[in-house]
Amino acid sequence: MKLTVPVKLAPTPEQHAVLLATMRRFNAACDAIAVTAFQERCANKVALQKLVYYDIRRDFGLSAQLTIRAISKVVEAYKRDKNIQPRFRPDGAVPYDERIMSWKGLERVSLLTLQGRQLIPIRFGEYQGARLDRRRGQADLVLRGGVFYLFVTVDAPEPPVGEVPDYLGVDLGIVNLAVDSDGTTHSGEAVERQRRIHSHRRRNLQKKQTRSARRKLRRVAGRQERFQRNTNHVVSKQLVRQAKDTGRGIALEDLQGIRQNGQRFRKRQRSRQANWSFNQMRQFIEYKARLAGVPVVLVDPRNTSRTCPACGLVDKANRVSQAQFLCTGCGFAGPADAVAARNIRARALVMAPMVRAA
Repeated sequence: MKLTVPVKLAPTPEQHAVLLATMRRFNAACDAIAVTAFQERCANKVALQKLVYYDIRRDFGLSAQLTIRAISKVVEAYKRDKNIQPRFRPDGAVPYDERIMSWKGLERVSLLTLQGRQLIPIRFGEYQGARLDRRRGQADLVLRGGVFYLFVTVDAPEPPVGEVPDYLGVDLGIVNLAVDSDGTTHSGEAVERQRRIHSHRRRNLQKKQTRSARRKLRRVAGRQERFQRNTNHVVSKQLVRQAKDTGRGIALEDLQGIRQNGQRFRKRQRSRQANWSFNQMRQFIEYKARLAGVPVVLVDPRNTSRTCPACGLVDKANRVSQAQFLCTGCGFAGPADAVAARNIRARALVMAPMVRAA
């Protein structure tokens, strides 16, 4: 299994300036290449290289391999949508392969720049350090908040996944990020509070339209997203550990296409619905489960919150509120999300035709 591991660079001020200049020159070259690719309707890397290679090297002063990397980046972007000309941010990522990057142990990395090779110290935590010896292929040089990172691809071993006698059903939601069939609830209250705080702050700063307000906007950009991403990491890790420790798999709803239902929500609820990162949570659960050898299955999500786990009655009226479930047939009652999680588990166990491996 391939994972992307971020490694922080610790360049000197002079090296930082050289990296920044290289990044901006590289992306300016990508913009120039994109003009030719769009005009010639050329999405073939070899054909495009014949058209632009020497001009790009002459006009932008890039090395041979950085020019090749720029052409590849443009082709990949152009293939996504051939109806528009790709445009690249000045601080867009720069892909480095083994010809223009080399590792000097686990202390430094050598990167080719406009000023030749730069030997740059690196910083990483325990998680990254345990995986860097399995690094493979290229890495992307990325600038975030004025700090340079290398996003490195590593090979992570996957334990064999065997048969399991039971599943931990997990219902993903907005009010509660996740509720499992054991009754454990992972609340989304903190994420929603942060979303409101940052939304209010951005709105007030945008109204001011001053230089200092714009600087503040840049500083706070991405804070809420990072908070939510970290929360999803924590919750998904706990769910996978819970399943592994009890010898179970994990069952999730197949929520593909759920964004198409956004128009059914009231206007004041749409921002919260749009902010629901269920797909990120599912991806985190899936890759952490693969690393732990825990099987994950996806089940049909229809009526999981309207079906009584006691008598099997399916009725819209069973869901008396967002939080509560009360069966109109047998009187079974409980938290609606926990009921949905129990139904997800049941489908993973007994409705084999409806289960799809993640």
